Amino acid sequence: MQTWIQPVTLTGDHVLLRPLEDEDLFALHQTITPGLLKWFAIPGLNAEGMISFKDFHAVYQQQMKQRVIFATCRKDTGEIVGNTSYLTIEPAHRGLEIGGTWIRKEEQSTRINPEAKYLMLKHAFETLGAIRVSLKTHHLNTQSQRAIEKLGAQKEGVLRNHIIMPDGSYRHSVMYSILDTEWPEVKRRLEKRID
Repeated sequence: MQTWIQPVTLTGDHVLLRPLEDEDLFALHQTITPGLLKWFAIPGLNAEGMISFKDFHAVYQQQMKQRVIFATCRKDTGEIVGNTSYLTIEPAHRGLEIGGTWIRKEEQSTRINPEAKYLMLKHAFETLGAIRVSLKTHHLNTQSQRAIEKLGAQKEGVLRNHIIMPDGSYRHSVMYSILDTEWPEVKRRLEKRID
């Protein structure tokens, strides 16, 4: 098992995940449209779910120290269409979380997100030797819950009053996981979806 976790580029047929660089933040910020980030607990979000570039840059400067963040790019054009991360990284327990994911609206319901998750899960289980990958989402974000369930992740429960959102409301986090023993079946299903 290699040292946990080094930035790496992951390439599929439709998507390229590469380490997010400071120079990418302006292009990533441009993918944000009203409502896209409404489920995220990002300081500086306004009521429409928008954030100034200055606040966005400050948040990402901090997160880049704590996570492995990928720019999600269309493989055919190289254009940044979103981002995703490895976070809550626990090498001693061979576990990590995939999260902080968003894809611009035009790319939602395409092969981009399933293939990105496939690449990240494959890297986690087959290269890093993870035994558990978790995912979580806002209790009201039913679109994200359906997408996670479609991956083949198992719902574990709900963390109540888990996060205080920028508007002061409480987010309950719906928790999911995929275990190394489940990965072969999840992998087979994902390969069928993105083929």
